Amino acid sequence: MKSFRRPTSGGFTIVELLVVIVVIGILAAITIVSYTGISQKANIASVISDLNNNSKLLKMYYIDNSSYPTAMNGSNCPTAPASDPKYCLKSSSGTTLNYQPSNSSTNAADFSLYATKDNLIYRTSSDTQTTPISTTMVCPYGFIAVPGSATYSTSNFCVMKYEAKQVGATTMPISTASGTPWLNISQTTAITNSPNVSGCTGCHLITEAEWLTIAQNVLSVAINWSSGIVGTGYIYSGHNDNVPASALAADVNDANGYVGETNTGGNQKRTLTLNNSEVIWDLAGNVWEWTSGQTTGGQPGINGAGYNWRDWTSITNSGTLSFNPSPTTTGISGSNSWNSSFGMGTIYSSSDETVLKGFLRSGNWGNFGTSGVLALYLANAPSTPSSSGGFRVSK
Repeated sequence: MKSFRRPTSGGFTIVELLVVIVVIGILAAITIVSYTGISQKANIASVISDLNNNSKLLKMYYIDNSSYPTAMNGSNCPTAPASDPKYCLKSSSGTTLNYQPSNSSTNAADFSLYATKDNLIYRTSSDTQTTPISTTMVCPYGFIAVPGSATYSTSNFCVMKYEAKQVGATTMPISTASGTPWLNISQTTAITNSPNVSGCTGCHLITEAEWLTIAQNVLSVAINWSSGIVGTGYIYSGHNDNVPASALAADVNDANGYVGETNTGGNQKRTLTLNNSEVIWDLAGNVWEWTSGQTTGGQPGINGAGYNWRDWTSITNSGTLSFNPSPTTTGISGSNSWNSSFGMGTIYSSSDETVLKGFLRSGNWGNFGTSGVLALYLANAPSTPSSSGGFRVSK
């Protein structure tokens, strides 16, 4: 009998095919990741190059006109104080430029220039390096971007980097390092004047929720603490030692956080850094700052004890404010034990109060341990000016 042998198949087994598919998938993933990384680096280089080149153009314009442009047309060409097409801002493909003058009067001493490409936003000005902005929003000149907080029901917003200054005798607030803060103002007037920021649609006096959002943010950043560890040592509480016995101007150099201070290296540092690397000046100390918060009764305090300065840990009646303003609500580990020795500031309140009061934050130049990012003063009516009180605008 003849024997028959079944021909051997030359194909792949299922296992071999699966192995090949997995290997191809891994190689494809590596290629995509590598391409994405290279593409991202290329985009960053393009954005930074655009900002650096256009910053040089703007500085040349300043040499010719003793001012940065106060207005641009739709092609990003300066139209005031002088129209000059050779200084039109130019960007690479896919990049959008947004120019913000220091004000829209006849002279601009500074500018902010944003470049946006895909999910990248970078910013530069006349005297700062080009920096990435992790919050995808463009803010008015002199404002910084703040990430929102689920704790206080806030979305991303912009806030003045510096305490509001007054432009001449006008009702126009401006955020700039130079000059002393706008003082002796009531909450009512601060609310009225806050929308007057030049070129800012939607500007308003900073709300309680926005203030608490910033406070929660800076409290969670280790470099804002003396020890470099959140909750250990103290968070910097700004100019509050009464030396000098007055409000101070700020500085365009964020590294110069002790400017104007005699107590350098201690808790008088005036700058605090957010988790998106933005820097805010004088959130604690220097001058009291109005927020838009108001309340008729419901203040935190001690029943029957009236008005007094108290540590947050001494409060026995937490009150009924829309947002509990104590450190505990930040949700940061250990915050339930934070008092003035941690640099939080204290609260001046009365749980027995039934008259309408406005919210003052921060503390002034002579409040010492009272000052801090969570300092709160609840004894002024909205229409009562505070001699050491100013304000800050957000959008």
